[in-house]
Amino acid sequence: MKIEVSSDKHLKYAEEIQHEIADSAKKRGTGISKRSLDYISDKILEGKAVVASEDDGTWVGFCYIETWSHGEFVANSGLIVSSKFRNKGYATLIKERIFQLSRERYPNAKIFGLTTGLAVMKINAEMGYKPVIYSELTQDEAFWNGCKTCVNYEILMSKNRQNCLCTAMLYAPKNDKDQLTKEKQNDEEKCSTSI
Repeated sequence: MKIEVSSDKHLKYAEEIQHEIADSAKKRGTGISKRSLDYISDKILEGKAVVASEDDGTWVGFCYIETWSHGEFVANSGLIVSSKFRNKGYATLIKERIFQLSRERYPNAKIFGLTTGLAVMKINAEMGYKPVIYSELTQDEAFWNGCKTCVNYEILMSKNRQNCLCTAMLYAPKNDKDQLTKEKQNDEEKCSTSI
């Protein structure tokens, strides 16, 4: 399997991606916003997505990035794996690659996601995301408008966008510095105890 930053050669997968997202939303009945074919195609053409495929060209998975609040926030969204390839660890690999792309393109942005999926929450936690309250996310109206196609939109609005059934998770770049500081302190402690 290969995971690539999207380009026009991946447009052939757009319809399959759209169908898989819609089908998954229908089966789960919770928390997946629909995405139009045009929207998915735009993300692919902008190079703001990653596409996973088998060596024979069979589509495996997809995820994209979107920026909000003038680049202060980046959302990793639309993570989907073809039903034929689920439970093989591919979602983690796709999520890691889209995270890397987000950090490359927007190194100072906070990266966030909303999910009802336990597997995605676990992947996010392993990557350093922390659960947060909704007020810590972008307040950009365009982002919240994207929730309109979700079956839980009325719940979100009835709670004044303070919470919903999705868990909000946030990765802040300062976590990199905090982690490096902790690692350095641990290394210094090991050195001082071994002398």
